[in-house]
Amino acid sequence: MRILLTGSNGLLGQKLVELLRQQQGVEIIATSRGANKLADHYPDLRFVPLDVTNRAQVQQVLSTEKPTHVIHTAAMTNVDECELNRESCWLQNVTAVEHLVEACEQHQVHLTHVSTDFIFSGEKGPLTEEEAPGPINFYGESKLAAERAVQASHGSWAIVRTVLVYGIVHDYGRTNIVLWVRDSLRAGKEIKVVDDQFRTPTLAEDLAQGCWLVAQHNATGIYNISSSELLTPYQMALQVADYFALDKSLIVKADGRTFTQPAKRPPRTGFIITKAQRDLGYKPHTFQEGIALLARQTGEA
Repeated sequence: MRILLTGSNGLLGQKLVELLRQQQGVEIIATSRGANKLADHYPDLRFVPLDVTNRAQVQQVLSTEKPTHVIHTAAMTNVDECELNRESCWLQNVTAVEHLVEACEQHQVHLTHVSTDFIFSGEKGPLTEEEAPGPINFYGESKLAAERAVQASHGSWAIVRTVLVYGIVHDYGRTNIVLWVRDSLRAGKEIKVVDDQFRTPTLAEDLAQGCWLVAQHNATGIYNISSSELLTPYQMALQVADYFALDKSLIVKADGRTFTQPAKRPPRTGFIITKAQRDLGYKPHTFQEGIALLARQTGEA
């Protein structure tokens, strides 16, 4: 197998590089718009610069590299940025996918596309793969349009939907709920955390595993890849405080109306993951296990 990764500098991209390097008979072509952030860690990693919004580049790279599989992780994922910069969001989340779909179909490459729970309205959850979408923000609209572009393909494709991904990697600017809660409480800061939004939080390692299983099985169709625990961010914060033995009284329960954000958030999503467990042998961590893994990765356990 020759697997071409888009967005190899991102959280999921880096976790996939780490995972795929351990698999027998797998060649990786890492691609990203920026310089290779993994060069120091994996000097032998094949890296090719690729701007997925550039149709000619996408065609040229797939034609030259001849992958058997593409795992598309590159996207504009900051929900509020997408709401405010719609043109850029559409270019990165939809136009880029159209370019990849076209090239994968032309070169007979299996495409795994990563999507999101934000294609749903949030009126109920957890959700199966068959649930009807209805996004309530522009990010969700762009990701739904991308899914439809993939589904219209005459090639071999799979869509991996996920929820609230957390994890840590090299040189990655964003924080996540585990580190944010831990560091805030350690600094003695009071934090407001919503208790009226429900998610099935996904460890980045688990999402990488799900994408690899889809590619490995040449699976087609839609797969929900997340944990199976439906939690609010407030409940997650309490678990983080318990794990690190920090002061839970600093965690203040809030609702979504407390925060002024450009984009609406779906109140209740989360996924039922039975299909991925049954068809692919997918086995996610619990949130408690995810916290413990991050603690080990930051040298605390």
